[in-house]
Amino acid sequence: MDYKSLTDADWRARLSEMEYYVLRQKGTERPFVGEYTDTETVGTYKCAGCGLHLFTSEHKYHSGCGWPSFWTELDTAAITQVADTTLGMRRVELICSRCDGHLGHIFNDGPKPSGVRYCINSISLKFKPLSEL
Repeated sequence: MDYKSLTDADWRARLSEMEYYVLRQKGTERPFVGEYTDTETVGTYKCAGCGLHLFTSEHKYHSGCGWPSFWTELDTAAITQVADTTLGMRRVELICSRCDGHLGHIFNDGPKPSGVRYCINSISLKFKPLSEL
């Protein structure tokens, strides 16, 4: 499926209101309320918009920021990084390369070995436990 060819109406029909707000309108869910903020189950995190595998639980850590945090992405994730100067800040936005869905932002305050923190909205993810893969 060519997710980039979906219309706004298609996305509204496919996603919940909050998923649409975050993935399509570049919104942010409130901190500490997301389903995967404190999840420690072994498995894989996929894009909620298109199912692209993005992260593994092996790369997840507790940053204390209120959103799921990862120190790297899967090699096959193909996450696009885009400069974001909204809200008077200089950040780097993370976008799913398959469907252009907004995932979150990346910051240079993560743990070794990468030193970066992928700060991701839970609502932009779907989790598959290892037992179901």
